Amino acid sequence: MNDRAVELLEQYDIEVQRTRKGRGAIICDTNQGCMILKEYSGNQDRIELQDRLLKQVAQTGLVQAESIIPTKDGMLLVKGADGLNYILKTWQDGRECSIYEKSECAEAVRLLAKLHGSMRLPADTPGIPAAFSPAREYDKHNKELKKVYKYLKQKGQKTWFEINLLNTFDFFLKQALAVTEEWKEYCASLEPEEAAEESEIVFCHGDYQYHNILRGDGGWFVVNFEKCLRDNPVRDLYLLLRKLLEKGNWSIALGMNLLEAYEKERPLPAISRIDLYYRLAYPEKFWKIVNFYYNSGKAWIPGRNQEKLEKLIAQEKEKQAFLDEVFRNVGRLRG
Repeated sequence: MNDRAVELLEQYDIEVQRTRKGRGAIICDTNQGCMILKEYSGNQDRIELQDRLLKQVAQTGLVQAESIIPTKDGMLLVKGADGLNYILKTWQDGRECSIYEKSECAEAVRLLAKLHGSMRLPADTPGIPAAFSPAREYDKHNKELKKVYKYLKQKGQKTWFEINLLNTFDFFLKQALAVTEEWKEYCASLEPEEAAEESEIVFCHGDYQYHNILRGDGGWFVVNFEKCLRDNPVRDLYLLLRKLLEKGNWSIALGMNLLEAYEKERPLPAISRIDLYYRLAYPEKFWKIVNFYYNSGKAWIPGRNQEKLEKLIAQEKEKQAFLDEVFRNVGRLRG
């Protein structure tokens, strides 16, 4: 971050005692506690939505989370000399949630369930965005996969990574298409009352992973709500589960323990459990590898790409066993 951005702090009604660099941000010790100044790429509508949600979280008091600090003039965004927007938020020094401690993983899931109970706004709130559509998102992913598949097949001299990627492409592409179509068919089969809007709209954090769950002297603290959006809350649960299960080689015991921890706080209705199943079943990790490859310079392909692909292939059997065991009742729920 540009050091000149520190000058923006003069627009806030705070006394800055000292500043230090954080990850892409400036951490400030002030007379009102620790705060963080960082770039903001969203628009005015998005920052206002984020602010409303964070105030709702604070009001319920179930989860400690960041809050946005307005300027002396009541503005949520400030523009720097570099033309970029910045926001100032509360912060808590601490370490990230440990993905290697099962008890902390379970606590992160329980915290998420409480957070979902807090991130609700009345359906008639002005400026409520349209609901996110996973089916449209996966349709987009599938088109991108088909494009790269065609590119690889037509490419002449291929690297070792490209050869391995092409050898696995057909399997994962068929899987992506099948999961997407089955999910769309299920959604189309829902009765109108099942798909009806509720009087309250639940929002998601949007990037709920261990990097954004901090443990400090004041307990657990959730940060970085910039990607918050309107979607089924299992979006957050899916993201955290997928990352933890990839680290844990799709352990059935770990997955069941994490789901149990979430449902002790917030039971999942049948529709949400089915939703979670399809999100986990879709080969998003493969799409991420393909997307990164295609949109990066291909003159030199990092060895890390090959490692990720090899790990994905090696874990596929365990992943399918996990889905079959943990979600074995999905067929019955759908029926």
